[in-house]
Amino acid sequence: MNQQFTSNKEEIYSKVMRAGRRTYFFDVRETKAGDYYLTITESKKFTNDDGSFHYKKHKIYLYKEDFVEFKEHLVDMIDYVIDAKGDEVISERHQKDYSTEDNDEHEHSSPSSSFTDVNFDDI
Repeated sequence: MNQQFTSNKEEIYSKVMRAGRRTYFFDVRETKAGDYYLTITESKKFTNDDGSFHYKKHKIYLYKEDFVEFKEHLVDMIDYVIDAKGDEVISERHQKDYSTEDNDEHEHSSPSSSFTDVNFDDI
């Protein structure tokens, strides 16, 4: 029996997905009883006013007895969104359109004008 995994809760298998300011960690871990479970961690980077930064993390623990139902719900939700809205990411298209309009607008504006860039994905 490998005590290293049970006592330290080390990852058995891990994957990382980077998505802008967010990073998702998928880790298989081992329980004290020797069974496996999954943790999904969202880590989001925040910048402080002084330029330093910190991360906020949210973690989900998913145990084997919930895998089938969790997967069914996840697949159902993903299929629903893609069926309803397609697989194009509207916020990216909007950001490109906004950037094009924004550049045209600033060509005709005075250098002293200013604007605030707001990322609505954070709301």
